Amino acid sequence: QVQLVESGGGLVQVGGSLRLSCAASRNIFSVNAMAWYRQAPGKQREFVAVTTSGGSTNYATSVKGRFAISSDSAKKTVYLQMNSLNSEDTAVYYCNFLSPQGSFWGPGTQVTVSS
Repeated sequence: QVQLVESGGGLVQVGGSLRLSCAASRNIFSVNAMAWYRQAPGKQREFVAVTTSGGSTNYATSVKGRFAISSDSAKKTVYLQMNSLNSEDTAVYYCNFLSPQGSFWGPGTQVTVSS
Protein backbone atom coordinates (compact mmCIF):
# COMPACT_ATOMS: atom_id res chain seq x y z
CA GLN A 1 0.00 0.00 0.00
CA VAL A 2 1.33 3.41 -0.98
CA GLN A 3 1.81 5.84 1.88
CA LEU A 4 2.77 9.51 1.83
CA VAL A 5 4.32 11.28 4.77
CA GLU A 6 4.48 15.06 5.02
CA SER A 7 6.90 16.99 7.22
CA GLY A 8 8.06 20.55 7.76
CA GLY A 9 4.92 22.20 9.03
CA GLY A 10 4.85 24.37 12.12
CA LEU A 11 4.38 27.83 13.53
CA VAL A 12 5.94 30.80 11.76
CA GLN A 13 5.57 34.54 11.95
CA VAL A 14 4.13 36.68 9.18
CA GLY A 15 6.75 37.19 6.52
CA GLY A 16 8.58 34.01 7.44
CA SER A 17 9.34 30.88 5.46
CA LEU A 18 8.77 27.16 5.74
CA ARG A 19 9.68 24.20 3.58
CA LEU A 20 7.34 21.25 3.40
CA SER A 21 8.37 17.79 2.27
CA CYS A 22 6.32 14.79 1.23
CA ALA A 23 7.87 11.40 0.67
CA ALA A 24 6.19 8.36 -0.83
CA SER A 25 6.75 4.80 0.25
CA ARG A 26 8.98 2.72 -1.98
CA ASN A 27 6.12 0.71 -3.44
CA ILE A 28 4.95 3.53 -5.71
CA PHE A 29 6.45 2.71 -9.05
CA SER A 30 5.93 5.86 -11.07
CA VAL A 31 4.40 9.26 -10.51
CA ASN A 32 2.73 11.41 -13.13
CA ALA A 33 2.20 14.46 -10.94
CA MET A 34 2.85 15.63 -7.40
CA ALA A 35 0.77 18.37 -5.89
CA TRP A 36 0.09 20.31 -2.73
CA TYR A 37 -3.35 21.27 -1.48
CA ARG A 38 -4.42 23.04 1.68
CA GLN A 39 -7.50 23.35 3.82
CA ALA A 40 -8.08 26.26 6.14
CA PRO A 41 -10.54 26.05 9.04
CA GLY A 42 -14.11 26.22 7.80
CA LYS A 43 -13.06 26.16 4.14
CA GLN A 44 -12.85 23.58 1.40
CA ARG A 45 -9.59 22.01 0.38
CA GLU A 46 -7.94 24.07 -2.34
CA PHE A 47 -5.19 23.55 -4.87
CA VAL A 48 -1.81 25.15 -4.13
CA ALA A 49 0.76 23.86 -6.61
CA VAL A 50 1.59 20.96 -8.90
CA THR A 51 4.62 19.59 -10.67
CA THR A 52 4.43 16.95 -13.38
CA SER A 53 6.78 14.24 -14.51
CA GLY A 54 7.34 16.32 -17.64
CA GLY A 55 8.74 19.14 -15.52
CA SER A 56 5.91 21.63 -15.75
CA THR A 57 4.59 23.47 -12.71
CA ASN A 58 1.48 25.42 -11.93
CA TYR A 59 0.42 27.50 -8.94
CA ALA A 60 -2.68 28.94 -7.42
CA THR A 61 -2.87 32.66 -7.99
CA SER A 62 -2.75 33.33 -4.25
CA VAL A 63 0.70 31.74 -3.86
CA LYS A 64 2.32 32.54 -7.21
CA GLY A 65 5.64 34.28 -6.69
CA ARG A 66 5.84 33.27 -3.02
CA PHE A 67 5.76 29.45 -3.13
CA ALA A 68 7.93 27.11 -5.16
CA ILE A 69 7.27 23.43 -5.77
CA SER A 70 10.08 21.03 -6.61
CA SER A 71 10.62 17.32 -6.61
CA ASP A 72 13.22 14.58 -6.46
CA SER A 73 11.93 11.74 -8.59
CA ALA A 74 14.60 9.33 -7.39
CA LYS A 75 13.53 9.89 -3.79
CA LYS A 76 9.85 10.13 -4.76
CA THR A 77 9.69 13.30 -2.74
CA VAL A 78 8.02 16.62 -3.39
CA TYR A 79 8.83 19.89 -1.67
CA LEU A 80 7.02 23.16 -1.18
CA GLN A 81 9.13 26.19 -0.33
CA MET A 82 6.86 28.83 1.16
CA ASN A 83 8.10 32.38 1.51
CA SER A 84 6.50 35.66 2.59
CA LEU A 85 3.89 33.76 4.54
CA ASN A 86 0.80 35.58 5.72
CA SER A 87 -2.12 34.68 7.95
CA GLU A 88 -4.19 33.50 4.98
CA ASP A 89 -1.67 30.72 4.43
CA THR A 90 -2.64 29.12 7.75
CA ALA A 91 -4.03 25.70 6.90
CA VAL A 92 -3.41 21.99 6.90
CA TYR A 93 -1.27 21.20 3.87
CA TYR A 94 -1.72 17.91 2.04
CA CYS A 95 0.42 16.33 -0.64
CA ASN A 96 -1.11 14.31 -3.46
CA PHE A 97 0.60 11.92 -5.86
CA LEU A 98 -1.01 10.83 -9.11
CA SER A 99 0.29 7.58 -10.55
CA PRO A 100 -0.95 4.69 -12.67
CA GLN A 101 -1.59 2.98 -9.34
CA GLY A 102 -4.05 5.67 -8.31
CA SER A 103 -4.30 8.96 -6.43
CA PHE A 104 -2.72 9.08 -2.99
CA TRP A 105 -2.93 11.61 -0.19
CA GLY A 106 -0.79 12.30 2.81
CA PRO A 107 -2.34 12.81 6.27
CA GLY A 108 -1.55 16.53 6.24
CA THR A 109 0.77 18.87 8.12
CA GLN A 110 -0.32 22.00 9.96
CA VAL A 111 1.07 25.38 8.98
CA THR A 112 0.20 28.26 11.27
CA VAL A 113 1.23 31.82 10.47
CA SER A 114 1.04 34.19 13.42
CA SER A 115 1.12 37.97 13.43
